[in-house]
Amino acid sequence: MNLPRRLWLLATLLLATTMLVAACSDDSGSEDATSEPTTSGETTETGTPTSTEAGGETSNAMPGEGVSVQPARATWNTGYFQEAIYSAALEDLGYDVAEAQELDNPIFYQSVAAGDVDFWANGWFPLHNQYEETFSQGAEIAGTVAVGGALEGYLIDKAGAEEFGITTLADFERPEVKEAYDADGDGKADLHACPEGWGCNTVIGHHLDDLGLRDHINEITAGYSASMADAVARYEDGGHILFYTWTPNWTVNVLAPGEDVVWIGLPQPSYPEEIDEDRLTISGVAGAVSDPLLMGFPANDINVVANSQFLDENPAAAKMFELIQIPLEDIFAQNAQMNDGEDSQDDIDRQAREWIQAHQSDWDAWLAEARAAAEM
Repeated sequence: MNLPRRLWLLATLLLATTMLVAACSDDSGSEDATSEPTTSGETTETGTPTSTEAGGETSNAMPGEGVSVQPARATWNTGYFQEAIYSAALEDLGYDVAEAQELDNPIFYQSVAAGDVDFWANGWFPLHNQYEETFSQGAEIAGTVAVGGALEGYLIDKAGAEEFGITTLADFERPEVKEAYDADGDGKADLHACPEGWGCNTVIGHHLDDLGLRDHINEITAGYSASMADAVARYEDGGHILFYTWTPNWTVNVLAPGEDVVWIGLPQPSYPEEIDEDRLTISGVAGAVSDPLLMGFPANDINVVANSQFLDENPAAAKMFELIQIPLEDIFAQNAQMNDGEDSQDDIDRQAREWIQAHQSDWDAWLAEARAAAEM
């Protein structure tokens, strides 16, 4: 009889222990009733803020959750990087970001005003002032990617500038200069310019008309990258080249101003809209034939342009657009990587994330401010 009684006592003791453990547990069955609940201010090991509070409700760590965003990007590939960074920012705020639509300037500004796309980070102002009447009815400038350092103008090979004494576009009226820069034998100097639909196409066309240079300069408006590849090949074969470019751009990495090419100017101020003419003259341009130089283009800001209703309904996105800035030298560096062959979408997305990691403390601060804006 003693053995069964011992087993009965052991079973009773185990049952009591189990009931004691259950009584010490919380109602939800968690193993540690004293543990602190996760809050929106905490982060996971990857640095992504958590999104639940003690009551199990969603916090503003992901204020874009459930909202779809349609970005756009320009047709010039040197602007792809900016779009990738801004889209990554919205993804980090929880937005569902679609693949960017690649649009020419006029179509973008119509589309963003109508709400067919939500934003792009490829606005160039004052160059794009010509589209303001189109977009101002439903969209607005929402942030600045880079301030005042985006230059535009005309360059020629340094050897030609020295041989012929070329300093402005007016020098292409001279027969010996036209002949040296005439690649197709039509009697005009070839200018590798901008495709139709780009803001620079309007300005270049105005310069040629206003300065009476149509009979002396042939404006090439084919796809820019292909056209410039032809110019680079001609230069490498010892030929003379005249081209338009902007910064940041891969062209000035391949053809270094002051070494391979030089910036030349206009013979007199010219611009397709009323502007303070002093803005067309830029000082301190590396590789220019003079300092200052009448470039014919004002220094531009690169801006975010976004649909106004989207901004009103998404204060976190609006704040992020306002806060992000990308140093021009970082855009130059990424453009150089693209020119070296790292130009697939996967490459660009990776480059954007690498840039974010290199500026992680700023990035985290911007995200925090954007989340705070969503709570107001």
